[in-house]
Amino acid sequence: MTDETLTTRSDRLEPEKRNSKKRSALLFLRDVLIIFVVALLVSFLIKTFLIRSFFIPSESMENTLVIDDRIIVNELTPDLIPISHGDVVVFKDPGGWLRPQPEPDVNPIAASVDWLLSLVGLTAPDSNDHLIKRVIGLPGDHVVCCNALGQMSVNGVPLNETPYVNLPPGDTKVSKDDFDVTVPPDSLWVMGDNRYNSADSRFNTDKPGKGFVPIDNVVGRALVVSWPLSHWAWLDNFPDVFRGVEEGTG
Repeated sequence: MTDETLTTRSDRLEPEKRNSKKRSALLFLRDVLIIFVVALLVSFLIKTFLIRSFFIPSESMENTLVIDDRIIVNELTPDLIPISHGDVVVFKDPGGWLRPQPEPDVNPIAASVDWLLSLVGLTAPDSNDHLIKRVIGLPGDHVVCCNALGQMSVNGVPLNETPYVNLPPGDTKVSKDDFDVTVPPDSLWVMGDNRYNSADSRFNTDKPGKGFVPIDNVVGRALVVSWPLSHWAWLDNFPDVFRGVEEGTG
C-alpha cells in the first residue's frame, strides 16, 4: 500500500468524521430542545391546573404572611377540593375592593423574563389584581362579632383565634367594628389576620357583593410560604379554632 493510497483514504475519512460530529451535535441540540419544550409544557399545565405562585402585596395577613412573601397556591381548590373554615385563599377582586394601581415602569428585558417565568408559575405579575384572606364563613353560616370577650362567633360557637390573629397591643377585640351577617349561597365571608389593618369583607359591605366573595372568584388555597426561605412554612387552617361550627346553634 503506497503513501498516496493512505493519504487518499485519510482525506476521505476526515469529512466523514466532521459530518458525524455535526450530526451528533444537531441530535444533542434537538434532544435538549425537546426536553425544554416538554418541561415548559408540563410546567405550564401544572401552573394552569394544579399550583401557581403569588406574592403578598400588603400587610393585611400579618403576621401569617408579610409583604413580598411568595406563596404556593393549590388551584384544585375549590373545584375539586372543597373550601374549609380557616383556609387562606387567593381570590379575584369581587368588585371595588382594590383601588386602581398605576402600571409600573419595567424595562422590556425584565418584562420578558417575568412573562416567561409566569408561564410556569414561578412569578405572578397579576398578584396586585388578587386578594388573600382567611375564610371565616362558608355558605349559610351566621357570623357575628363581637361578644363580651371580644370574640367572633360562627353559628353561635365563639372562636379562639389567638393562634393566628394579629391585634394591636392592648386590644382583645378581634374586630374594631361589630357585624352580624349570614353568608349567602355560593359565597364566603373572609377576613385578614391583621384585623385592624385589613380591608376585607367587613369594609366592603357597600359594594355590589355586600362584602361576600363568590366562590367562583377563588383561585385556590394558599398552601405554603415558598420564599424567602427564612419564612418557609405550611399555612394551617387551624381546625381546632373552628371545631363545632358546622353543628353550631346558628
